[in-house]
Amino acid sequence: MTAQNQSIPNNNTPSITAPDDHPKAVLEAQKILKVIADGISSTVQGLERQMFISDMISRTDETVKAKLQTLSDYLLTRMLSIGASDIDIGGFGSQGCIWYRIFGSKKPDPSLGTYSSDETNILIQNILGERQRSFLFENRSLDFSHMLYGAGDEFHRFRANAYFDLDQLAMNMRAINNVIRPYKTLELHANVTKVLSLAHTKEGLCLVTGITGSGKSSTLDSIIDANNHTVEGHIVIIASPIEYVHRSDKCILRHREVGRDVLSFRDGAIQALRQDPDIIMLGELRDPETIMTALEITDSGHKVFSTLHTGSAVESIDRIIGETPPIEQERVRFRLADTLRCVISQKLVPSFDGKRVLAKEILLGTPSVRAAIKNNNTSEIYQMLNEGFEHGMTTLEQDLKRLYVQKKISLENAINYSNNKRRLQQLLQIQQTD
Repeated sequence: MTAQNQSIPNNNTPSITAPDDHPKAVLEAQKILKVIADGISSTVQGLERQMFISDMISRTDETVKAKLQTLSDYLLTRMLSIGASDIDIGGFGSQGCIWYRIFGSKKPDPSLGTYSSDETNILIQNILGERQRSFLFENRSLDFSHMLYGAGDEFHRFRANAYFDLDQLAMNMRAINNVIRPYKTLELHANVTKVLSLAHTKEGLCLVTGITGSGKSSTLDSIIDANNHTVEGHIVIIASPIEYVHRSDKCILRHREVGRDVLSFRDGAIQALRQDPDIIMLGELRDPETIMTALEITDSGHKVFSTLHTGSAVESIDRIIGETPPIEQERVRFRLADTLRCVISQKLVPSFDGKRVLAKEILLGTPSVRAAIKNNNTSEIYQMLNEGFEHGMTTLEQDLKRLYVQKKISLENAINYSNNKRRLQQLLQIQQTD
């Protein structure tokens, strides 16, 4: 099976093993994988085939399962060694290849050869527990965390999602940085730091927003880490799954993974109110219920951090209001206006050094911003951002201009990643005139 095939792959397509210079344990695992895959009956298809594989794994000797784990560990170790942020395995879309995303570009790794669909089905199911496999079969998707252990106390964590792709299992894993990005590298205005710090602001809702892969979790971890090392308190992190695991310093930190330590974001947030928290971090405002819960616990006087999949600060406000039932929207507008303290909306832009650099839009809950939200005039907020530099606010276009002037990004990328291309061109014309 090659990357050019367009037909649905046969379940018994033979695998092509990785090059001979790969570790012997990996080559042994590949042989075991092929033997197990060859033993699967061609008469069983669809979900029943996955359940058949699950039953085989349940009855497989632990030694054999450990050898198969060696292969998946090898793929993850390679991911770390080449600086990839993500790995994709299995499913029709992969065409049997192992794919890595490196500095924003996702490509197959030809050095790893290809695997049949059954081989990747087995490989993915082998890293899951029995209850996780049952959840996956019932819901067709599973979010989970995974750990790769190294020498001594060394370990690496991954955020993972397993799902179905044309009856075959596919999986994405994203590497979670073992080292937190220093807060000062975010280059935030002093007023923004005051809003984000528990030492200065004891309550309010602070959001980090952006598309998938824009570094929201890394920024949020930097903010949590800064609070952990500068102020005494209690931080409760509720996420699906837990990514970076913080070590308590001045703060005591609790990590509650949805589906493992707590049943839902709402349950975790409500339970946290009885756990004497100073900061509650909700991994994502992904549905109306979680949004309403976040507003409720913020309204009760707590400091709440969360993320949202939106491309700008104004869009974040509109999304929160729009996600709630029409009959509730006026009440939500007033509650959001009273509780919103900060929105950091960010993108990772390709830079001249072949990596990516952070571009951000920052909104603070000033009196004029609060009034615009209450009066349903969110269209006025962009101009407030544009004129709010002295308060610590900036538009994405202003920040892209800064990165371009500092010769960190190209003009083409500055324009491509802007939300308001006409405004950016106006800013650049002013710069050229000056």
